[in-house]
Amino acid sequence: MALSPHVPELGALELLLAVARLGSVGRAAAELGVSQPAASARIKGMERQIGVALLERSPRGSRPTEAGRLVVEWARQVVEAAQALDAGIDALRERRDARLRVLASLTVAEYLMPGWLLALNEASPGTAVTLRTANSADVAARVLAGEADLGFVEGTSTPPGLSGAVVAADRLVVVVSPDHRWARRRTPVTGAELAATPLVLREVGSGTREVLEEALAPYGGAAAPRLELASSTALKAAAMTGADPVCLSELAVTEELATRRLVAVPLTGLELQRPLRAVWPAGQRPAGPARLLLGLTRGPTSGRPFGRPSGRPSGRPSKKS
Repeated sequence: MALSPHVPELGALELLLAVARLGSVGRAAAELGVSQPAASARIKGMERQIGVALLERSPRGSRPTEAGRLVVEWARQVVEAAQALDAGIDALRERRDARLRVLASLTVAEYLMPGWLLALNEASPGTAVTLRTANSADVAARVLAGEADLGFVEGTSTPPGLSGAVVAADRLVVVVSPDHRWARRRTPVTGAELAATPLVLREVGSGTREVLEEALAPYGGAAAPRLELASSTALKAAAMTGADPVCLSELAVTEELATRRLVAVPLTGLELQRPLRAVWPAGQRPAGPARLLLGLTRGPTSGRPFGRPSGRPSGRPSKKS
């Protein structure tokens, strides 16, 4: 049921209560931070709206009329209810701002998220964070379904239905064990060679797989994989056993390349650079701790793997590979 046009707005009722309590329009105006002429005009406007005189004015101040005393009592109940509503809204916002649900691709979750969450804990110690991992396709679907406040994905574009911001850059590398024949090659592996070679890859739906398949599309697409594994750790273990070449994030093999447990294979004719994105439902904007975390991912060390040195380790291919 709609309110009648005779019901004053909340601010006018607060002013009337202040006048009744303080006995003066001027003192009420000062308490509420408005000018006396503006307060007087608002009282007169409210009297016209209601249709009765609310105040008796004299040199000694202002006091409610008989009708005004009734309106003051009703107004007090309305304002107290509004104050309770305000307090409840604040409590809801505090609850929202005290928790953060994050979904991240495995690469982001393992190699970048720990540093970001440490920075978030320093900036907002009271925020409770729930971090879950999935491949990029699943992250996008679950963010769209409202299962997270913020998602992080790999891939060449923002998934449909989502808005996003690039927060870091990553590069895919092909690695082999030191005993593999490609570790001793003097010439780079071409795109056509790589496309024709069965690789050990991430599962369908992962950002790593998507970027590699897109890069190999001009060469007829990737060969059927020798093996599909669901984590970078499993891929690295497969490569170190001397199996077929493995394609995975450069972030994941920093230490293995530096210690020569794995060797990066020089490539030519391929672009395997990819952005890492924060994503959220289109038409919405990250708020509260999600907005804070998004800002922290863009800091001076945002794209650096957690606990890793900033320099390039030996064994990595150059940017010309």
